[in-house]
Amino acid sequence: MKITIWGTRGSIPAPSPENNDFGGNTSCVEVRQGDTMVILDAGSGIRRLGDAFPSGISRIDILLTHLHLDHIMGLGFFMPLYNPNMQVNIWGPTSTRESLLTRLQRYLSPPLFPIRLQDLPCQPNIIEINQSNFEIGPLHITSSYVCHPGPTVGYRIESGNTVLAYIPDHEPALGSSHFPQEKDWTSGYELAHGADLLLHDAQYTPDEYQPRVGWGHSSMGDALKFATIAGVKKLLLFHHDPSHTDQRLRELLQNAMGDETFPFEVGIAAEGDVFDLPDPETA
Repeated sequence: MKITIWGTRGSIPAPSPENNDFGGNTSCVEVRQGDTMVILDAGSGIRRLGDAFPSGISRIDILLTHLHLDHIMGLGFFMPLYNPNMQVNIWGPTSTRESLLTRLQRYLSPPLFPIRLQDLPCQPNIIEINQSNFEIGPLHITSSYVCHPGPTVGYRIESGNTVLAYIPDHEPALGSSHFPQEKDWTSGYELAHGADLLLHDAQYTPDEYQPRVGWGHSSMGDALKFATIAGVKKLLLFHHDPSHTDQRLRELLQNAMGDETFPFEVGIAAEGDVFDLPDPETA
């Protein structure tokens, strides 16, 4: 399983010289297994993915965690959507009020966007999910609701014995009064348990988090606690706050880790990062 990161930022794109190392585009991650391509979220980073789109791919599956603007703002600028020969499936969480199609049409229509969703040449299929399990090519995918305002899911993607967990907008400390002691009652635990690679929300410092409890995001410290109870092998801190420069992110990680030793690798997700996750039984 090959993972390429095209966008790491949260809330709003933040391009600037101070953010060159970790990037300024919002959430977008590409997952490849052979000729199968899955795209996690359609933030502004998906535009660059479209510009670098590989030949030989005729089907794309875009898995949206939720419909906040920073996670869908790149859809209309993703050039493969304008290819009538491309099969595109857009998956996203169901809602009790409106269909996924209706909610996506609200963005991809005037006055917010000049082209309507139904007029895209690829004629995408819109698929609603919730606590779901499904297959895309050789990939087995699990979606589950997590703590974040509005219908929001995280994803667990498995290929053989290799596991990627993607939970970019998540507030695990809100889901359990005893976090992180009660792992079975912690939002997102089943998605992340034993993952080879976890991409997880780490938007705030502890001081920034306190007045924002309930906003649906995590502090770096809580992301480390969540990864610890989930028993992951590698954690990539994700969904960087637009005000956090490269230097600030490095300082925050150093402060969050302190002198503690963690039983997994820890890094800061950066645009352009590529990870090859081999199946341990075939590696």
